[in-house]
Amino acid sequence: MFERLSHLFQTKTPKQAPLPEMDAKYALGTLLVRVAQVDRAYLFEEIEQIDRILREWNGVNAVEAAKMRAMCERLSEAAGDSESLADLIRDHVDYAHRLQAAQALWKVALADGITDDREQALVDLIETHLGVETADSEEARASAAIP
Repeated sequence: MFERLSHLFQTKTPKQAPLPEMDAKYALGTLLVRVAQVDRAYLFEEIEQIDRILREWNGVNAVEAAKMRAMCERLSEAAGDSESLADLIRDHVDYAHRLQAAQALWKVALADGITDDREQALVDLIETHLGVETADSEEARASAAIP
C-alpha cells in the first residue's frame, strides 16, 4: 500500500509539446497575449477576445483557438522581444492586414473596459514596428473601442 502511495507522488508530469516555429500567425497571437498580460491582470474578457480573434483570423473552431492561445502564452515567455515579433509580421504581411492586426491589438487592450498606460504603450510600440501610420493607428483604436 505504501508503495502505491509513494508511486502516486513520484509520477512525472507529462511533457509539453514542443513550441512551434515562430511565424506571423503565432507572432500576432503572442503579441495579443502580451498586450493582455502587460498590466498584470490577464482577465477573462481579454482571453475571450484573443480566442475570438484567433478563431476569425485562422478559420479554426473555439477549441483550436483556445489551444493556439495556450501555445501563444507559452511562446510569450520563450520568444524574443515584442519589437522583433512585430518586425516579423511587418516583413511577411501586407499593410492592410497589419492594420487589422493593430485593430486586433486595440480590441484586446480595450476588452476589459480599462486601458492601462502599459497596454497603450505596448500597442503603440508594436504599431510603430508594424509600420502602421499614425492616422491609421488612431482609426484602428477608434474602430476597436467598445461603444
